Amino acid sequence: MRTSHFLGFGIAMLLFPTLADARPTPSYAVAGTIAGPDGGWDYTSVDPVTRQVYVARADSVTIADLATARVRSVGSTAKSHAVVPIPDQHLLLVTSGRDDSVRLIDPATGVEKAKIAVGKDPDAALYDAATHRAVVINAKDGTVSLIDVAAARVVGTIALKPGLEFAQLGKDGTLYVNNEDASEIETANLATATAGVPIALPGCTEPSGLAYDATTDLLISACANGKAAVVDAGKHKLVKLLDIGLGADAAILDAARRLAFVPCGQSGVLTEIALDANGGPAVVANIPTEPGARTGAVDPRDGTLYLPTARLAAPVGSQKRGVPLPGSFHIIVVRPHAA
Repeated sequence: MRTSHFLGFGIAMLLFPTLADARPTPSYAVAGTIAGPDGGWDYTSVDPVTRQVYVARADSVTIADLATARVRSVGSTAKSHAVVPIPDQHLLLVTSGRDDSVRLIDPATGVEKAKIAVGKDPDAALYDAATHRAVVINAKDGTVSLIDVAAARVVGTIALKPGLEFAQLGKDGTLYVNNEDASEIETANLATATAGVPIALPGCTEPSGLAYDATTDLLISACANGKAAVVDAGKHKLVKLLDIGLGADAAILDAARRLAFVPCGQSGVLTEIALDANGGPAVVANIPTEPGARTGAVDPRDGTLYLPTARLAAPVGSQKRGVPLPGSFHIIVVRPHAA
């Protein structure tokens, strides 16, 4: 994921000192942390069946077992961006950005079952259980690789535009992909492997995280300028912009509780959005977390959120953010008060 818009944390906290206090008392709060090994991190996913939290790391995948509290790392990658559980194959699909590949890893043993060449800088990924295909977003060359997981091979490529970020699968096999460079959402038809008409996002710069609510057919896109763009997917139209924190890199949907969350790492808050508010999605709280907590995932069983972060050194020279301090990586656990 790109970090060019991720400015120093101290500046953000000065500019937004009351962000966490601007709304009613949140119904969620930090309930603890899970320590993990040193290193950078990116996307996170939760498998509610096996009760595992997966975090894509710089050179591996960190797995936190929620039942036993055991934390371990598996695989060997070159800057992992996304880790996607493939339940019907008992595999993890991991994008490896620096060597333009996707790895299929056995989460139980850590054995790499396959290495698949894809486009330049594979970033986000998702799995379509209906077709048993993985969809891999190649950020720098602007393509989408369609992968037959069982056969471990690319079976199609869709040409979009460079600058691609997170993706979601909507109705009728429509793929939606944020484009940071163009500040729009690219679309594609997976059945025909063809590009569609993009959706403009006026007032939203460098969109990164993306969530999709099938009930309302709405997309929520996290923007670098402290906004979340709410988009009517069927009409290809921006509905509204919501105020969130800075440093967002993900948008997380909890369909069961009719909520969406945007972790804002620069402001150190988790923005909570009610999907069914009067007038459409609305921000209802900014939950204090920690600087650096910019990605995450939700356990649909109980609504608990898991946000990886670490304490960061002060930026040096041209760095946009400092490196993680040794021994400080952890996953923040955010629970509903009633849980």
